[in-house]
Amino acid sequence: MVYRFGQSFGAVIAVAMMLAMPGVSTAMSEPGNVKPSLKGELIFPLSNKHNHGSCVVEMPDGGLFAVWYRGSGERHADDVAVMGSRLKKGSNVWEKEFVVSDTPGFPDTNPCIWVDPKKRLWLFHSTILDNEWESAITRVKVSSTYQKQGTIPVWQLSDLVLLKPGPEFPAAVDKDLEAVWAPVANAMPGRADQMRKLLDVQKAKAHNKLAVRLGWMTRAHPTLITTRAGVKRLLLPLYSDGFDFSLVAYTDDEGATWSCSAPIIGQSNVQPSILQRKDKTLIAYFRDNGPPPQRIMQSESTDDGVTWTLAHDIVLPDPGAGVEGLILKSGRWVVINNDTENGRHSLAVSVSEDEGRTWLYKKHLERAEDKPGYGTFAYPSIIQAHDGLIHATYTFTPGKSGSPGESIKHAVFNEAWLLSPEGREPIK
Repeated sequence: MVYRFGQSFGAVIAVAMMLAMPGVSTAMSEPGNVKPSLKGELIFPLSNKHNHGSCVVEMPDGGLFAVWYRGSGERHADDVAVMGSRLKKGSNVWEKEFVVSDTPGFPDTNPCIWVDPKKRLWLFHSTILDNEWESAITRVKVSSTYQKQGTIPVWQLSDLVLLKPGPEFPAAVDKDLEAVWAPVANAMPGRADQMRKLLDVQKAKAHNKLAVRLGWMTRAHPTLITTRAGVKRLLLPLYSDGFDFSLVAYTDDEGATWSCSAPIIGQSNVQPSILQRKDKTLIAYFRDNGPPPQRIMQSESTDDGVTWTLAHDIVLPDPGAGVEGLILKSGRWVVINNDTENGRHSLAVSVSEDEGRTWLYKKHLERAEDKPGYGTFAYPSIIQAHDGLIHATYTFTPGKSGSPGESIKHAVFNEAWLLSPEGREPIK
């Protein structure tokens, strides 16, 4: 087996392993006298361009702002730009999409947005320098003029999020990679030498300054917390396809300076989404790029995001696709993702009533199981608006895999739909 630069470390191990191996709780009240509702629409007509990686926020005026990236491909296509559109409150027709950010001659990908307490819109995205994910650099833009339909946001700030992992980073990578991958190697008779070579490649990169300062990419919404010391801290979850693990960039001064957490390492845990429990413990959920079983992965931090536990599997399946978590106003936690171990043909919202300690049931937004190979619905973003409605956006590809026609779909539902028994499936 050849390990190529840019190939997922977890994917390599997964292939090696395959070759080697022969009552729902009602602790929280349901919304009373509210009729379950689920509806949705495409943000724009099906396009022959690649449209992917959406993120949505509610604007101060009650409307929605969504972003995604569009181009002839992903990192290998230099025409990729960040696009955007707005939806007026009460409408189901999105305005004509427009360019939000474009670096001419370079792919701009993986946008995420956030509205801060000052009502400013923050845009983070990755610009790919040499058409490989490992060359990504993170950009940040901030606008206070972005709500008016038919206009393009004016960015009052445009900067880079430059990360400089501390001198303890290589040693932490060495230690944690051993902790999570050595048991895998031991379970693969005859392949221990091969595993050791793969680990050595990863460790060597952790000792290379350029490798650890580049390649960190955005995906899910940032999370604003109040630290135990009373400081407002913005957490920007990041991941690396080159390392196949994650970390968190954070700022305590509204983006003037950025610090870097310790690496968050597991068996290929990427694209984190961060929630905070009432006791201030941070929970990060990850896409699983590693060997089977394919599950959403989880890590915890008890020091405001500076250090994290090793990432581990939880009960929810994941095929190696985007995941996002959300805390509802009711206190329930939800996670939206492709709820399979293979394929993006099913998109579900799973519910927890104990801050993610257990997961009880799920409801499906999309399903194409009756037509294998048809329909993919992926990379979801999820929010709850001030009126209580829950909004999700995701890549919508209704045809056979590889066929033209792709859009970003917006789905809106209420908590009554999420809790209604019709179509509800227990999580085993």
